[in-house]
Amino acid sequence: MVENRRQRMQALLAADGAVRSASAVSLACERCVRELSVSGAGATVLSTMPNGNGNGSSPSRGLVHATNHVSAGLEDLQLTVGEGPCLDAFASGGPVLIADLAAATARWPAFTPAACELGAAAVFSFPLQIGVVRLGSLDLYRDTPGPLTRVELADALILSDLATQGVVADLDGHRTEDVSWLADPYAQVHQATGMVQVQLRSTTDVALMRLRAYAFTRNVPLADVARQVVERTLRFTDTEDGQ
Repeated sequence: MVENRRQRMQALLAADGAVRSASAVSLACERCVRELSVSGAGATVLSTMPNGNGNGSSPSRGLVHATNHVSAGLEDLQLTVGEGPCLDAFASGGPVLIADLAAATARWPAFTPAACELGAAAVFSFPLQIGVVRLGSLDLYRDTPGPLTRVELADALILSDLATQGVVADLDGHRTEDVSWLADPYAQVHQATGMVQVQLRSTTDVALMRLRAYAFTRNVPLADVARQVVERTLRFTDTEDGQ
């Protein structure tokens, strides 16, 4: 039965691709909205950025596709606050299924209230992975609380696998650890983090934390703050942030 559902999804994506030119990842996101009881879907490719202190790395992300502004906002919010279902799915390698987001404040104290304000009432994230190699996540949201049904969950897992194949196809000719070519909306975040690190004479972790805090407290996208830093209209100091 699972194989039949997979064949059905493959046929639907092929038909979608014949109608309009789009990446397999984009088509998979759009098909999630059509097939599952969700309000929107987004896909991200994740990489790791060295934290500068020799103790590991932190995830960085580029949005591949979002079906609406809420999905795009949820992805940006997770990058800004550094927590959320996308990061948990990437870290664990398993689905993160939250049927009632309002009840998840203890798990994600920064992400949850802001995500609810954006319009998300339930979130579901699935890792994009091949074996133990994780490439990103497929992230779904619903504007009303409630779990996915068993059939919907099975279809979501199939679509996340097909989206993974799309990412692999797009990675042809690129190193899997270098996803900056897929991450145009957030490419400046890396550059800005390095600039702030120099300005503060700090670690990469501290620089990224200051960028995130500035964006979060002013309710602006992290990518916009990064652009201001790169354009040198915003500079960080040890004591305050100023223009």
